[in-house]
Amino acid sequence: MALFFYLFFSVIFVLLSWVFINLGTRMRSYSSEEQYIWHCSICSNTYIDSKSDDISKCPRCGSYIEKEVPVDAEIK
Repeated sequence: MALFFYLFFSVIFVLLSWVFINLGTRMRSYSSEEQYIWHCSICSNTYIDSKSDDISKCPRCGSYIEKEVPVDAEIK
């Protein structure tokens, strides 16, 4: 009976540990700010460049991309 309880609680402990670890990694959000995401209109590559503010160089085709200003920002 003692062996049964030992194995039962060990399995329950492992299962609960796995659930909490798995939920913790899924709940973590990897947010990248919108200003760092670039989209190349030449080769359709989407990449992240956190060093450039206005102009970025596409890592795939090497073309220079100018940051697009949202339409709402131009009206003001």
